[in-house]
Amino acid sequence: MSAILIVEDVSETRKWLCEIARAAFPDCDITEAATMRAGLRAAAEADYDLALIDLGLPDGSGLEVLRSLRLVCPQAVPIVTTVMGDDASIVSALSAGAQGYLLKENPAELLTRQLLQLAEGLPAISPSVARRIMEHFRLTGPAADPDEGLTARERDVLGLIGRGLRNSDVAADLGVAESTVASHIKAIYRKLGISSRAEASWHATRMGLTPGST
Repeated sequence: MSAILIVEDVSETRKWLCEIARAAFPDCDITEAATMRAGLRAAAEADYDLALIDLGLPDGSGLEVLRSLRLVCPQAVPIVTTVMGDDASIVSALSAGAQGYLLKENPAELLTRQLLQLAEGLPAISPSVARRIMEHFRLTGPAADPDEGLTARERDVLGLIGRGLRNSDVAADLGVAESTVASHIKAIYRKLGISSRAEASWHATRMGLTPGST
C-alpha cells in the first residue's frame, strides 16, 4: 500500500491514524482530508491503494467519499474507521462497498495488524464488528438456504475467497483461468446480493465453506 487517503475531521485522531498507517506501511504516501468535500476532491485528484474513511464528517457522510472512490479509483481498498459500531452503520458501510470496518476504540496495535492482513487478502474488521455482522446475518438472513442458486463450482470459489485467497490463487487451486474465477465471483455477488469480499467471507463462513465453520 503505497498511496493512502485518510478522511478524518478530528486532527488528533487523524494524526493517530496516520501513525497506524505508517506502522503498517512504512513507505506509504498519505493524503489527509478533514471534511467530506476535501475527501471527494482528494479521491478525484489522485489514485490510492487504501482509504481510511470516517463516517461522521462535519459536512456530510464519509459514505459519499467511499462511493465516489469506488467509481473514480476502483482499485483502492476502502475501510471505514469510526466509533459507530451499530448494525445500521455497519450494514450501510458494507452496502456502499466498504472492504473493512475498524473501530477507533481498538488499540493501535490491533488496527495495525488488521491493516497488515490486507496483504493476505483478508478483510480488516474489528473483532466486535465481525461478531455483530455474524449475528445480524443469523437474525435477518433469508429464510431460504443462503447458497440457493449457487452452482457447485461457485460454492468452491466462495469457499476459497472466504479463506482470503486472491483470484490468482483460486484459479491455480481449481485449475481454471483467472478470468473464469472473476466470472464466478460476479455471479456469486449477484446471487447473494453482496458487493465485497468481506461479505463473501461472512457468507462462506455461514454456509460452512471455510475451515472452522459449523
